[in-house]
Amino acid sequence: MDVSVVVCTYAMDRLEPFVEAVESVLAQTHDALEVVLVVDGDDAVYERVRERFGPDSDAAAGFAGDIVVHCNDANRGISYSRTKGAELASGEVVAFIDDDAVADPDWIERLVDVYETTDTLAVGGYVAPDWQTAKPEFFPEEFYWLVGCTERGFATEGEEVRNTYGSNVSYRRSAFLSVGGYDPNTGRKGDRHVQAHEAPVGIRLQERYGHGVVYTDDAVVHHKLFAYRGDVRWLLFRSFWQGFSKRVLAILYPRSQGNEGAYLRDLFVKYLPERAKKALLGPSLAQAKQIAAILAFTAAVGLGYLYGLTKPRRELLREAPE
Repeated sequence: MDVSVVVCTYAMDRLEPFVEAVESVLAQTHDALEVVLVVDGDDAVYERVRERFGPDSDAAAGFAGDIVVHCNDANRGISYSRTKGAELASGEVVAFIDDDAVADPDWIERLVDVYETTDTLAVGGYVAPDWQTAKPEFFPEEFYWLVGCTERGFATEGEEVRNTYGSNVSYRRSAFLSVGGYDPNTGRKGDRHVQAHEAPVGIRLQERYGHGVVYTDDAVVHHKLFAYRGDVRWLLFRSFWQGFSKRVLAILYPRSQGNEGAYLRDLFVKYLPERAKKALLGPSLAQAKQIAAILAFTAAVGLGYLYGLTKPRRELLREAPE
């Protein structure tokens, strides 16, 4: 099965982790592989990427497949860039990884295993947190989704879900493009970041084909988490804008809200009581901190959603910052 992996980047200060991400893709055990690199409108970054991975580079000479390097004519955002990458690709399957992540060597092989044994149109895998500093004691696994990683209780092996995370998701390319790819109203674009841009693709696939994304925890990508992602203020800020983004998605895609109810039910019926019991049986400051964080992050998400309710529809897509 021919697979194309799309990796997008947009700024010079992300070049080092981007190079690591691409090198992890070039080292995949799956042979029938194409790599598509999309730079989002930065000519200086494009020149560096072309020098490192272009047709005349040592990387291209040592890689059995093809490497395509493209630069957008302007900053168009992650959603546009990923869809452009899929358009440039030639593989039957197109897979996506973030520019600050590293894939296990058998990542693509494990995704392909699912395609070859099912009739699914999309497969996603496990995104493991790769803390670049010590993991904050207060940060709960139930909120790993805040930093783009797979949270506790996300899904079981082989379960069909609406979407997995953008650092570890793949689609049959023809189906992905037939539903329009990523919605340019969502995702990072300059200083605006309407989050959860994977959800609309999953919703449109379900609506047109009756298929969601099959989850496999055998396909693993490690997402780098730098120090700022463990800062309480940043996490509360991100929680607020996650809530706002959910309001945007509720307007654009009314069916996008189904997963949230199940998540909240598990959070308050299962995980919080478990944590409270542990904290009481063996007094633990870490448990108490994580319980407080769960309540604070949930409240911030709710406030963000309520803030979105106060905005006229025409303003919603213009306001959310990174």
